[in-house]
Amino acid sequence: MAIEILMPALSPTMTEGNLIKWHKAEGDIVSAGEVIAEIETDKATMEVEAVDEGKLGKIAVAEGTQSVKVNQLIAVLLEDGEDVGAAEEIIAAISGAAPAAVAPEVIPTPPSAAAQSSQGMAAVVQPASQLNTAPQLTLASSPALSEPQQRVFASPLAKRIAKEKGIEIASIQGSGPNGRVIKADVENFQGTELAAAPQTAPGLRTEGEPAFTDIPLNNMRKVIAQRLTESKQQVPHFYLTIDCCLDTLMVARKEINASLEEGKISVNDFIVKAVAMALHKVPAANTAWLGEALRQYHSSDVCVAVAIDGGLITPIVRDAEHKSLSQISAEVKSLAARAKAGELKPEEFQGGTFTVSNLGMYGIREFSAILNPPQACILAVGKGEKRAVISDKGEVTAATMMTCTLSVDHRAVDGAVGSEFLAVFKEFIESPVLMLV
Repeated sequence: MAIEILMPALSPTMTEGNLIKWHKAEGDIVSAGEVIAEIETDKATMEVEAVDEGKLGKIAVAEGTQSVKVNQLIAVLLEDGEDVGAAEEIIAAISGAAPAAVAPEVIPTPPSAAAQSSQGMAAVVQPASQLNTAPQLTLASSPALSEPQQRVFASPLAKRIAKEKGIEIASIQGSGPNGRVIKADVENFQGTELAAAPQTAPGLRTEGEPAFTDIPLNNMRKVIAQRLTESKQQVPHFYLTIDCCLDTLMVARKEINASLEEGKISVNDFIVKAVAMALHKVPAANTAWLGEALRQYHSSDVCVAVAIDGGLITPIVRDAEHKSLSQISAEVKSLAARAKAGELKPEEFQGGTFTVSNLGMYGIREFSAILNPPQACILAVGKGEKRAVISDKGEVTAATMMTCTLSVDHRAVDGAVGSEFLAVFKEFIESPVLMLV
């Protein structure tokens, strides 16, 4: 019998994704394990493999479709002897489901120009699950919108096709259960397509305003906005700053790299190792706030923030306290390269117990990072630079200094624990030989 291909959940937190590309066309033969599509999640673009074999009978969701819900039908796979009609029957059955299964969509009559003017414009960060769900404004002259608000029952597939064709869904007479608009109603609609309506306020350029381009948000940027807003609003941050001398570390790094033919060690590799070992010595800092409990981790799984096109991702060096500098260096390089190529597996960037965000390579001297819940700590690392310092003898000398700021969730970690962690971290950075024993 025909097999339904549903939108997969590629991570535990995924509720929707963007169907970027189909690798197979309708009528193509598909083998189990063969890549059939690419899905963009909130963190990366990932390939989806077929779990069964057969012929791709019908694609229900076109490539390029945004915000496809997890478990939504995206295609139908046919077994030997089945024709396309079997796939169309499945799609039609789902499209014509009872209206109680889907909440009715409310399409409001657009406000008057005076009302729009009085409302003004405001930017609001919404949870990712609510983004792209604002009802579309329709033409006030449409006869189907004579009432201030009119409920329109339509299947998701019918809505999508109507949108692609530029047809106002409210002007279509539905033939499905209880007058629900289904796919066939849209395809058979003989009315007039909507004329291109002018853009509402966000797309209009007022006189004297500079030219601009509105860039649509991808899933990653939406989720980053949601989570960071929630973190800053709901987590009681406090900050601890410390200066570390890098002179001894720089000498050690030079000697280590001179002995290596390839895979040079970076300062950031030392930082990841020092963080991991400091967490091992101060486990009270290696925690997460769960609301009803405080989780203390037994390993140092260090997230390393990596900037990629369209956002930020934090691949994880797991059990970093037990790995050598060379192992950490190779792993970070591999994770960063695959992160930028969108090839990370979910387990490689989900989880982690502590995050390191290093902007030193961009010339940033000092900054404070926003926590990545449920983690209780994140370390913001600035650049190493020559500064004038006063020695223990009272003499002014030059030293390579690096400023690090620890952002802390005060619900999980108190000031004394955060300070102890930074002191141990500083000791490892300034005496790197301790990381080798």
